[in-house]
Amino acid sequence: MPGRHQHDCFVVLPDTDAGRAAAGPLLPSGAPDDGTRVLRYPSGRPWLVARTPLRRLSSAGGAADDTAVVVIGPDAPPASELAADLRAARGDAALHGRLARRLPGVHHVISRTGSETWVRGTASGLRRVYVTDGPGPRLVSDRPAVLAGLTGAALDETALALRLLDFLPYPLSGRPVWRGVSETDPAYALVLRPDGTTATRRWWHAPDAELPLGDGGARLADALDRSVRAHLSGRARVSAELSGGLDSTSLAFLARRTAPEQLTLVTVASREAHAEDETWARRAVELARATQGALTHHVVPADEAPLFYAGVGDPPGPGGDGLTDEPLPVAPARARARMLLARAAAAGSECHLTGYGGDELFMGLPAASGDLFPRHPLAAWNRVGAVRHQLGWPLAATTRALLTRPSFPRWLAGAVTDEAAPTARTPQLSWGVRQTLPPWLTPDARALVHDAFRTAAAGAEPLAPRPGRHLDLDTIRIGARHFQAMEEYGLALGLPVAAPMYADHVIEATLAVRLADRIDPGRYKPLLAEAVRDVVPAPLLARTTKDHMNGDHTQGLVHHADELRRLWAPDASRLAALGLVDVGRLDALAADPYSPLHTRHSIDATVACEMWLRAVAPADAHRKVPTP
Repeated sequence: MPGRHQHDCFVVLPDTDAGRAAAGPLLPSGAPDDGTRVLRYPSGRPWLVARTPLRRLSSAGGAADDTAVVVIGPDAPPASELAADLRAARGDAALHGRLARRLPGVHHVISRTGSETWVRGTASGLRRVYVTDGPGPRLVSDRPAVLAGLTGAALDETALALRLLDFLPYPLSGRPVWRGVSETDPAYALVLRPDGTTATRRWWHAPDAELPLGDGGARLADALDRSVRAHLSGRARVSAELSGGLDSTSLAFLARRTAPEQLTLVTVASREAHAEDETWARRAVELARATQGALTHHVVPADEAPLFYAGVGDPPGPGGDGLTDEPLPVAPARARARMLLARAAAAGSECHLTGYGGDELFMGLPAASGDLFPRHPLAAWNRVGAVRHQLGWPLAATTRALLTRPSFPRWLAGAVTDEAAPTARTPQLSWGVRQTLPPWLTPDARALVHDAFRTAAAGAEPLAPRPGRHLDLDTIRIGARHFQAMEEYGLALGLPVAAPMYADHVIEATLAVRLADRIDPGRYKPLLAEAVRDVVPAPLLARTTKDHMNGDHTQGLVHHADELRRLWAPDASRLAALGLVDVGRLDALAADPYSPLHTRHSIDATVACEMWLRAVAPADAHRKVPTP
């Protein structure tokens, strides 16, 4: 397949002569290990071309008739079950609804029950869908770079400028970095019509928050178990990250319950003198071994763990090793992530579990507590007040933020500013974070960002009517998007990397719980603790603290200052060639790792953009930004 993502992707084509012609570069090369699968329309034209070496593809129906369904994910539902789904469903909408209820929510689903093809990912956004919208036939894929390679699309400078922000909110986060390619909202399926045109149909709605803690915990327990089993199905040797926190500990014990032949747990020791994660991780292993001895625990010494920014200037490996669909701000920790996954792969793991998604789902953002205010003002104030005391929010400002939340379009229009950065004492109870643009952005970049936010705000609709629920959904989508980096690093090692907490059924179970039960200032992640209390030993559920990696971040700025400065050499920086950053400012900041500016503005998103651009075609990465 063309493009840098040829190692794991699929493309859906229209049943037209133009679709057949577009399929040419996708079709198998004839090499014995090519691994490309082709499913066809009754006409004989290619319908789906897939190469998914680390994902499993299951299908029913086929070229002989107009009905077919394909499921791509960590496990492969039996073809007989999919055939039964096809027979029972009346149309694509009913089929997708049936599969959404039956499968745990970690798959792409492609169906054809008549003249239309439906393609959808997951509601979390972990599995996404893209479509071309320029000249030529409409092509659909899970990887935008593949579509860009097929159509010769250029980079979108505005989308790149937006990726220089620490937080890119909905709907701007759904703007691909390639021109002529669009992302389908995760709650919608992309519909490919017989004439080659496209439409979207909604397939997913967030549940109402109405379950009490006990019922919600039971539902979440079942969803977590099903998600873990889907990822580990048919795999005898598995591994899991065990940081010592509640998220990874829960998944480690859930993985243990599936009884793999070998379970390897990997813990990275901290450089922080007062860190507690390693202690809790060792305690978890002791309790697990008390009832099951077939368990290996690898503790990586702190001095063997790369610091942040290690290897930021290194080129990607063969075939675009680790190249994601877009720049992701987790990229400065690439060396650390690769080290951890390499340890798991060396142990023979066939799938590596992580606790990604746990914070987004179970921590509870202050804005979510604010949603309680109209009907339960006292409960809302108790929860917001607890955060206020913890973060030092002024009483008057907190009250004002709670009572005067703006409309979503108004908030989005003012979500970026050139004014001084908000302090930690600024209450955050609205639709998202108001950001100050980094001082190293050029006037061109600032103009592109401001214009994009204003344009998006003009017709913007939130993901939910109230700010807290909207922010819940957007935060989940952002986290799922960022996790793609871990999946890509695993692909380079031949190791599937999973985040079971991003399964749709897990998200639905979480969002279905009453806010007052899901967010409790007196308890740490109460819903997760309730869900795993029959799996995780009680002493481990007593932890109420959480370690951070601030020391590794600061030390990384110090030890890798020279690497960072080489990124910003005037004749080497791709971002500078595009006219988006002032490399003089960035070089000065890299040379002063203790500058107070580092506490006000993170360089991670900018570093990630530079790393990403160096991994794509240089001809695309050196075009000057046109003046708006």
